[in-house]
Amino acid sequence: MSHTHSPTRHAPTIASHDGKPKRSAQGLLSIVIPCHNEESVIETTHRRLLEVLPQTGMEFEIVYVDDGSYDGTLERLERIAAADCRARVVELARNFGQQAAMSAGLSQARGNAIVLIDADLQDPPEVIPEMVRLWQEGVDVAYGRRRSREGETRLKLITASLFHRLMARMVPHPIPIDTGDFKLLDRAVVDAVCALPEKRRYLRSLVAWTGFHHEPVWYDRQARTAGVTKYSVGKLLALAVDALVISSDVPVRLTWLAAGTLAAVGIVSGTLAAISATNSDHAATAGISLAAVVTVVALAAAIQTAAVAVVGEYVARTYREAQGRPTWIVKRTIQSRAQPHVSDSRAA
Repeated sequence: MSHTHSPTRHAPTIASHDGKPKRSAQGLLSIVIPCHNEESVIETTHRRLLEVLPQTGMEFEIVYVDDGSYDGTLERLERIAAADCRARVVELARNFGQQAAMSAGLSQARGNAIVLIDADLQDPPEVIPEMVRLWQEGVDVAYGRRRSREGETRLKLITASLFHRLMARMVPHPIPIDTGDFKLLDRAVVDAVCALPEKRRYLRSLVAWTGFHHEPVWYDRQARTAGVTKYSVGKLLALAVDALVISSDVPVRLTWLAAGTLAAVGIVSGTLAAISATNSDHAATAGISLAAVVTVVALAAAIQTAAVAVVGEYVARTYREAQGRPTWIVKRTIQSRAQPHVSDSRAA
């Protein structure tokens, strides 16, 4: 993985009637799609994109990133790339995870504007023209914000909503809620994100951290048309922990709150014990019960252990960063020999 980039040529801008800069409708639009075991839907996804993307009025390329699929996804992607010169397949050497796959796709995309979208069609491609319209009006990040989420359990909806709001409060920079990875990014934003040196990545936070002008595009998230989700409960929890630890210092600072709480409990307990011991009416029953001792000791041990675990999470990630291993490894890139003539927006 390389973080070195060629000088960037951005889409030309024109002045609108209100004096605000607008981008020209000309240029290249890149669609980046991470894929992991999506054989049942990937050909439908490609057809839907081909129906929608001409509506943007831009040249386009579709970059599929195969993230270590072990079903027939790669074979189908090879057929797509052979039949459509606008499609390109980046095959990773193994399954590196969705965040790495999306980052690999961003590093390969050549467009003036780049759209991140999943392959499962829960985020409808029909929203892309509206994202492009906002980009042409000067918006740097047009992110999909979910109005509804079809086909998901009430528990998942509640936990997702709580996590998004917790994340927004704990991260030191503004981050939109009720959003996923479905968004359009200007070339400048992509270059900024790709230049960041982190190996462990959470793109929703990194994109928000870069700043720029963000605007939402409201849409209704659809149920899966085929296949099953690749995120188990365990993987979702791991992603949530990664997101918080990578993006925020609040978890480790909460240990100070825990220490203060324990100190307060100790002071109150000691005061009550002293009062009880000096009260002649209760001299025979003075002292602290075994249950109270066990409770306080167990509480203190749990908080101390949790504090060590939180610090350990930061230390482990610091160690991974210090190792300097690449976030992903590209095995090969597949594209039709009859390549379309498109300009690389990263070239001077």
